[in-house]
Amino acid sequence: MADREDEFEDHRERCFAAAYRMLGSVADAEDTVQEVWLRWSAQDRSGVTNPEAYLVRIATRLALNKLRAARARRESYVGPWLPEPLVTEQAVPDAAEHTLLAESARTAMLVVLETLSPLERAVFVLREVFGDSHEEIANSLDRSSASVRQLSRRAREHVRARRPRFETDRTTQQHVTERFLAACRGGDVEALLELLAPDVTLSADGGGKVRSALNPVHGSDKVARFLNGIRRRLFFERELRLVTLNGEPGALLWRGDVPATAMTVSVVDGRIRRVFLVANPDKLTTLSRQYYHDDTEEHDEPWNRVSP
Repeated sequence: MADREDEFEDHRERCFAAAYRMLGSVADAEDTVQEVWLRWSAQDRSGVTNPEAYLVRIATRLALNKLRAARARRESYVGPWLPEPLVTEQAVPDAAEHTLLAESARTAMLVVLETLSPLERAVFVLREVFGDSHEEIANSLDRSSASVRQLSRRAREHVRARRPRFETDRTTQQHVTERFLAACRGGDVEALLELLAPDVTLSADGGGKVRSALNPVHGSDKVARFLNGIRRRLFFERELRLVTLNGEPGALLWRGDVPATAMTVSVVDGRIRRVFLVANPDKLTTLSRQYYHDDTEEHDEPWNRVSP
């Protein structure tokens, strides 16, 4: 059992990464990983030649079932649905083969993946993010190779048409995010207008649990005025902490020991194209544990957190 557990632990993060990209929910991804372990611990492993691929495929298949069940709930969701924020490390591999793996965890990309059907999303994650062959995916999802190829092509074209551009300069991202947060907190509308791209879009997820914009806000002037209008409510008696969320600089606004709002922005060519605010308390419950991971002393470095 010890060897089996050690082998599973070697691939736990990979399973979580696949499930999170499928579900956009930290809690559901963690539940999926636990289910993967229960299956692995009872599995006859004699025919398993590649444990990592095997475990990731189980995680994806379980996540696919969860996603199908969740789609009906999300269709009746109050206001924009955004993925649950994930506290991540600052360092993201720069090698080409890791580019999409990193991008696929970002909020803007997860929002795009949400527009795929559950099956398209599973195929996209396995094929484009983790590099499985069409034949391997067909075996994992009980589909024909021809069907998987068609799903893969359709998903890839859909994502390519909607895939956001990402600023590659981490320093620029951090600098723009810090200026944005300072302008928001200080009510400096002119500074906000300088930072926001003309076609910027703001999405706020309150889930009907807290007061929030029920529709995305478009355009730099409207977004700046919206942020200024909620400034007091957003920052009053709350501590702002800089943190890396979904691989990008962001911020958590805390009310005492409870995270109240998660904020991230997508920066392209030095200006902000997307603003994401998550205030639904159901999506913030795991952030305290993520932030204070392992009860270490690492929190003096606000842009460096635990890995996904």
